[in-house]
This record gives sequence, C-alpha cells and structure tokens, in this order.
Amino acid sequence: MPVATGEWRTLLDASHTNGWKMVGPGVLKWEADELVTYGGMGLLYYEQERLGDCKIRVVFKLTGEHDNSGVFIRMPHLPQDPWDAVNHGYEVQIDNMGDDWHRMGCLYSFTKARNVVNAKVGEWTTLLITLKGNRTIVQVNGTLVTDYTEGQPVPERKLWYEAERGRRARSGYIGLQNHGGDAQVHFKEVSVAPLK
Repeated sequence: MPVATGEWRTLLDASHTNGWKMVGPGVLKWEADELVTYGGMGLLYYEQERLGDCKIRVVFKLTGEHDNSGVFIRMPHLPQDPWDAVNHGYEVQIDNMGDDWHRMGCLYSFTKARNVVNAKVGEWTTLLITLKGNRTIVQVNGTLVTDYTEGQPVPERKLWYEAERGRRARSGYIGLQNHGGDAQVHFKEVSVAPLK
C-alpha cells in the first residue's frame, strides 16, 4: 500500500513497488535502493488508480549526459504496450539533449520549454508535475518548464515516434519509461499529494 508522509503519499520507493506493473521490453531493477532502467522501450506503470487534480513528485538521477527516459501521465486506460502511453497520454521528458520541444520537463513534442533546465549527471533531480483539471504544469528543480492547458495550439506531428495528437484525459494512469539503448536513469521516489 502507498505510504503517507505528511501530505505526500509515496507510490514507489525502495520500500515497495506494490501496484506497479511492467509492459514492453526491458526492465527496471532495484540496485542500492534505486530503480534503474535497462533496455526497452518499456513502461513501468501504476495500475492501482487514475491520478487527476494532484501533484506528482518524481526524483531521478542521470548517469550519463545522453540518458533518456520519461514520466507518462494522463493515460486514459491501462496500457497494453508502451505505445499506448505515448499515443494516449503525455510524456514528461527526461532528456538533456533534445531541442526546445523534446527536452527536460516538456510534454514531449507538444510543448516548448519555457525555461531550459538540465539535470546534472550524478545528482538527484526533482520533477514536480501538477495536474489541475485540463492544465498540466511541470517544474524541474523548482524552475517552470511547462504550463499547458488542453486546447492550446501544438505543433503538427512530424516524426513517427512522436505522439498522436488530440486531447488527453483529465485524470489517468502514470508510468516510468525505460527508453532503451545504454540509457540508465535511476529513480528514487514517486509520490502524490492533493492540490491545496
């Protein structure tokens, strides 16, 4: 069961991974109390509840400058494969190397970074994702990167691996991506709190 710590309720940390399920290739392994991505492209998703009107805190660490991962939000149904998450939810990007539409804290290929923030390799970084109705706000280490409301203009889909366009659910399932290749992103915590 999730653990309550003040207003925050821990969904995933070294003490438990209850309610999480893997779909697709690759694996996430616990190593020294850190969940590490291997192979992919796969998705570890939380199947116990849909989240909406809340704050989601994800604490992660890059091990190399080219590491790549993501936090999926607003998935309307439990994913049958990782592309369900890509095409029907949003990916909050974890990647320092992308352009302003495909980089740290953006809704991948949907939103342009309001501020460019790089995660420091070897240091813990905190993503704070706020879901409030149709609005999605993403901060990286306290700096605003995304503030998007459903219906705002987005660029056309240009690449085959970019998500299908369309509105996303007000509430949905969340997941962590293991992107593939040599990327090894470490996750320490996923927690959720109600909006005040």
